[in-house]
Amino acid sequence: MKVLALNSSPRGEGQSKTEIMLSHLVQGMTDAGAEVEIINLRDKKINTCSGCFQCWTKTPGVCIHKDDMSGELFDKYRQADLVVFATPLYHYAVNAALKAFIERTLPMNEPYFVTLPSGRTTHPERYPHPKAVVLSVAGFHDEEAFGPLSAWAKYLFGKRLVAEIYRPGAEAMAASLGGSRAQRILAATVEAGREIVTNGRISEATMQQIHEQSVKDLGIWTTVANLVWKTCIAEGVTMKKFVERGMVPRPDSIESFMLIMGMAFNRDAARDTRAVIQFLFSGEVEGACHFDIDNGTIIPSAGRADRPTLTIETPFAVWMDIVTGKADGQNLFMSQKYKVDGDMELLMRFDRLFGR
Repeated sequence: MKVLALNSSPRGEGQSKTEIMLSHLVQGMTDAGAEVEIINLRDKKINTCSGCFQCWTKTPGVCIHKDDMSGELFDKYRQADLVVFATPLYHYAVNAALKAFIERTLPMNEPYFVTLPSGRTTHPERYPHPKAVVLSVAGFHDEEAFGPLSAWAKYLFGKRLVAEIYRPGAEAMAASLGGSRAQRILAATVEAGREIVTNGRISEATMQQIHEQSVKDLGIWTTVANLVWKTCIAEGVTMKKFVERGMVPRPDSIESFMLIMGMAFNRDAARDTRAVIQFLFSGEVEGACHFDIDNGTIIPSAGRADRPTLTIETPFAVWMDIVTGKADGQNLFMSQKYKVDGDMELLMRFDRLFGR
């Protein structure tokens, strides 16, 4: 089987969730013996269709444009047994790069009108179209987001559509590639590639694994994701720069502060630690919270603690500057920007206790 895998994601350098899913699907296809060629459309020049119909009249089967589509990709498309159309979900459909490619396959058909037994009107094929697989990813966690794309794919490809692979929550999956959930999803994607080549379809069990929820608690993920976007906006950086710099999302409430601290907690560094750390906040956010640490576990709670081991009294903005690395905690302490009461040795261990 000759497979042409079209990656329409504009992102490279490991940022593309479309590319992650596609590479695993292709791995399964090659494992099953298929000959697969991956084309990154971002590296190709594909003009949009002019709607001139010259490919139907003056030069039948040949497009007027002289670009990578007419010079290279159209022939690869014709010669393929199966084409994988891989796209990020942009505005609930394929992105512009893939849409341009698909529209430029118009010379595959002839201009005449024919009516199918179903009553649908179409154009007869000049050359037989290859079978199709549609793969798409979205940041949204609900599969309903793929509804318009799925309806379009079914109508466009009809019986040629071998499989649809839609991965919701792709941002969450990519953020935890080393985790067991992400690994199960990607392993199932590899298996899907094998099944497409060997069986011509994807089993229901494999599809269920591909659609496994990528996060344990969607509410927590949503809160953290929104904090990340707020931080990017406030600091004037892109998401790519946020990741490259190892930035920390800036909490904007006591609740989100407890969440970020809990996520940053280093269980291994706290194996032999029993303590209660209390924060008393003032300024833009007022209130109290505390963290009960017990031999590698942490329990955050709102309000004051009965017997804190360490109490940190600080303006909320000051401590958030420390949390996000915008300010040095030791220097701010020496300049009396915040107060500490209790176990100072515990304070000195913060970088290990809340750092991974």
